[in-house]
Amino acid sequence: MAALPKLATSPAYYSLVGAHSFLLGQAAWHYRPAFLRSPPPAQPTHRTFTTTQRPRDQDQKQKQPSPPPSESSKSSSPHPSTSSDAASASLPPGWEDNADFQNITAFSQLPHRFFGHNQHIRVNEDFKESLRQILWQFRAPIRYAFAYGSGVFGQGKASNTDLSPHPNPPKAVEEWQKGGAKIIDFIFGVSHTQHWHSLNLTQHPEHYSGLRYLPYSSAAISHVQDDFGAGVYFNPFITVNGTMIKYGVVNLDTLGKDLTDWNTLYLAGRLQKPVKILRDDPRMRLANQVNLISALRTALLMLPEKFSERQLYERIAGLSYLGDPRMNPYITSENPNKVSNIVGAQLPGFRQLYVPLIDNLPNVAFTDARTPREGSWEKEDAIRFTGSNPRLDGVLGGEMGLGLSQDMDPIKRGNMVRRLPKAFRRKLYFQYKKKFGIPGSAFSDVLEASEDEDAATGFKKREGGEFERRISGEADLPEVMARCVRSTVAWPATAQSVKGAFTAGIGRSWKYYAEKRAKGGATAAKKAATDEEAVAPKVKGEAGVGKEGKRD
Repeated sequence: MAALPKLATSPAYYSLVGAHSFLLGQAAWHYRPAFLRSPPPAQPTHRTFTTTQRPRDQDQKQKQPSPPPSESSKSSSPHPSTSSDAASASLPPGWEDNADFQNITAFSQLPHRFFGHNQHIRVNEDFKESLRQILWQFRAPIRYAFAYGSGVFGQGKASNTDLSPHPNPPKAVEEWQKGGAKIIDFIFGVSHTQHWHSLNLTQHPEHYSGLRYLPYSSAAISHVQDDFGAGVYFNPFITVNGTMIKYGVVNLDTLGKDLTDWNTLYLAGRLQKPVKILRDDPRMRLANQVNLISALRTALLMLPEKFSERQLYERIAGLSYLGDPRMNPYITSENPNKVSNIVGAQLPGFRQLYVPLIDNLPNVAFTDARTPREGSWEKEDAIRFTGSNPRLDGVLGGEMGLGLSQDMDPIKRGNMVRRLPKAFRRKLYFQYKKKFGIPGSAFSDVLEASEDEDAATGFKKREGGEFERRISGEADLPEVMARCVRSTVAWPATAQSVKGAFTAGIGRSWKYYAEKRAKGGATAAKKAATDEEAVAPKVKGEAGVGKEGKRD
């Protein structure tokens, strides 16, 4: 008995008692009576952009919903829109009209779980991981990020003689850029500009120009970023993980506004071409889907009834270069064939972006017999701009890709005009106000009717009226729309270029400009030499014919 008090004070005693108590408690809970058990949790619901909520599995089953009331129903497509059912899930009716860009916070709030998958362009997995590892070298929080440009996606034949700008790149980067290494461009979307730069200045002060020496440097840098140009702050010629990069920082609110309204088209234009999204955000995915379908509608309004893939994608890719000072031939700081090279080298990416959207518009369709069927687009990357059927090539033009046609019905085209981005649409309306001679009071009614939101009822269905239908039938619509794009792009792009001298520093800015100018000049010289070689045999042949005729 004398040993019992001693045992009671031992730690082992309490451990043993505790273990037995835990096991007994678990057994009692597992075998508890039925009336003590909780009911099973309710099936989670899926939020859509309408007032009603539908279960998520209903969205997965609904592959081909009927089109919105504002647009006529489209005949069944002869092929699935992309490589898998997941990526080809149709856009639900009214998703643009009811999209809540400000309050969406989770991917589960998107119209369906496959929404926007067309934006995730496929690249090599090892290369993608190398790009993601670069992001992890920044402690400041990056909410949304994508890599773009010739360092990620080719823009034509690369020269093997180009020196690599990367000091010690990962093997995946070397393999991906084999034959022509390029600086890799990034855009970082952040929630709080000044806070982000404050953290990044502490970690990477060497990334910044002399602005970092100013008092309250993070506040000065965020002011320069947000209040001048297109709202982007670039740091070029930065080495991270042995890879030379250029990264731009943008506030998510600025980016979202440009994607939905086309205030500047500076970043919206970049996202209209294939990019590699490395960190996604539900609000940006929704806004970018609006941006992509707006680019498609704009291109359709500028094209004739029948056109080719190449014409469509070049029109889309060229939007953001209209008015860009870098494309000025007197400056020659960009390749004059840049748009054509981008489309020619990135056709699979353009198809991944836009084929699902083409299938969801009621007034445009592929008409080419070579159009892939049964979700085989990813197997048809070889169908570039030279087809395998000479008979069809003769009809369609082998270099122009697959053929398409659009319905020129004024009601459908008027609806497309009405659904253009808000800021861009107002520019277009003012152009035709002058042409039609509409008085100010009547034009105010037109602008009020074209507002996207109603103070009493909230979102409105965006259906074209008489004014929009009249615009859609004008013969000069392509030229007027091009003029509106130029006025949107020119000033922000010019201001952004000037701002680069301060954000990157004079030395870095001059280095960037000199490289661009040299590349553009080399390309122009190469093209001139090629043209001269092509003309020389012809001239020689004509001279020979002339001599023979003279001898006769």
